[in-house]
Amino acid sequence: MSNFGNDYARFGSTLARPDAQAIDRGLRSYMTSIYNYMAVGVLITGIAALIVYSMSVTAVGSPDAVAKISKTLALTSFGHTLFVSPLKWVVMLAPIGLVFLLGFRVDRMQPSTAQGVFFLYAALVGVSISTILMVFTHTSVAQVFFISAAAFGGLSLYGYTTQRSLSGMGSFLMMGLIGILIAGLVNIFLASSALQFAISVIGVLVFAGLTAYDTQKLKEQYIYGLDGADGATIGRSAIMGALTLYLDFINLFMMMMQLFGQREE
Repeated sequence: MSNFGNDYARFGSTLARPDAQAIDRGLRSYMTSIYNYMAVGVLITGIAALIVYSMSVTAVGSPDAVAKISKTLALTSFGHTLFVSPLKWVVMLAPIGLVFLLGFRVDRMQPSTAQGVFFLYAALVGVSISTILMVFTHTSVAQVFFISAAAFGGLSLYGYTTQRSLSGMGSFLMMGLIGILIAGLVNIFLASSALQFAISVIGVLVFAGLTAYDTQKLKEQYIYGLDGADGATIGRSAIMGALTLYLDFINLFMMMMQLFGQREE
């Protein structure tokens, strides 16, 4: 697939095919569905994070305060149960379980079921990352979110429009991703700020690259595999594509928060 000249020119070559306009319409519809699903997923994540934050945190000195987390904020009993008790492992691992469920069983699901699982996953991620609202100032969270959204949009647009093959980046990006995961696990025990900084810098570069790479890959997937497929197959594929880009965006945002977020005192 890396040599597209054998059949037709890369992406823009669809203009030379008799059914170019139909393919272009189908591709646009497919990518629009992916971005729409992803946008709704991000919105659900944000709403879930705000709701959980409002239920988990109160002012220091409040009758509901259970454990102090900053000069002005304390956990409520709900927050303590969710993030300090053994239930925290369910909060952390439940989203991973849903990703595996989608990855291994999506072909057997109706598109509506896959969509529901994806949105549930997005809500659970919101529960998990609501802690950033406890650690970082809300102003910096908003600023980094919009910076991340702008960066994601530009990178995804590049991946969609470039005529240059990004397939060669795939192996390096996966190696970087694996390295980040291993370093992150190690740093749980080391608690090194220098290592965390390095992880964040490399993480931004890796997920920036993955955003462009995955967008191009999704475009290829439609042109060379889904054109003419039935609606259910395209629908399931669009949801998995949305999940892929959603993960790229969320991880890019989290890495940028570590670099540029201003912590609560």
